[in-house]
Amino acid sequence: MNTLIPARTTAVKGSATAVLKTEARLLLREPASLFWVLAFPTILLCILGAIPSNREHSDDLGGLRVVDYYVPVAILLAVIVAGLQAMPPVLTGYRERGILRRMSTTPMRPGSLIGAQIALHGAAIALSALLALAVGRLVFDVALPRQVFGYVVALALATLASLALGATISAVCRTTKITQAVGSAVFFPGMFTAGVWLPVASMPEVLQRIVTLTPLGAAAQALDEAAAGEWPSWTHLGVAALWSVLLIAAARRWFKWE
Repeated sequence: MNTLIPARTTAVKGSATAVLKTEARLLLREPASLFWVLAFPTILLCILGAIPSNREHSDDLGGLRVVDYYVPVAILLAVIVAGLQAMPPVLTGYRERGILRRMSTTPMRPGSLIGAQIALHGAAIALSALLALAVGRLVFDVALPRQVFGYVVALALATLASLALGATISAVCRTTKITQAVGSAVFFPGMFTAGVWLPVASMPEVLQRIVTLTPLGAAAQALDEAAAGEWPSWTHLGVAALWSVLLIAAARRWFKWE
């Protein structure tokens, strides 16, 4: 009996790799989804940076420019789009069409499919972040993050929280249409807390405190701190991490395979 265990483990690992490759091919066939995650945040950054007043230093922003603050905002926008708009309908659609139920009877476990989706959308977020940083530096002379490791940690926590929120939405919504509606309803508050319409640093103090209790608001502050060369506040990192843990637990608790 023991001789069968390594063979089964190898088969499961091989099937997980096959699922990842298949999902990657399917994702590449969805240029609209990739556009909103990879290109749209940087395009928005370019539009905002093209406004002359956004390239002027402001005392209200500690001597920085609006465009300096919108580089991490563009990165967080990619995080939000991937977590709330791109991934949830895919997972709900697989369950709605019975794909997860059929996979549960094969060596390819449904968890491999979810893991592949999280890995692929996480990779798309990373590429989008690199693109926004490169354009910000080359086009608008925005300084690169001075605390690189802290920046990566803050971005990883933001990505995890957003994808976990998307998985939770997929867990509680029965159909793709409901998933899209709920995702859109959460999407706009998420953009506000990330500072898409108004940088968090320029918000009134009371509103800042409220916003930084949200995962994306805390992540926005952490990214700004790391960009300035400081280690992100443990409070901001802790808020993002706590939300990630809670949302992952909720997704695991409520997710149904069929």
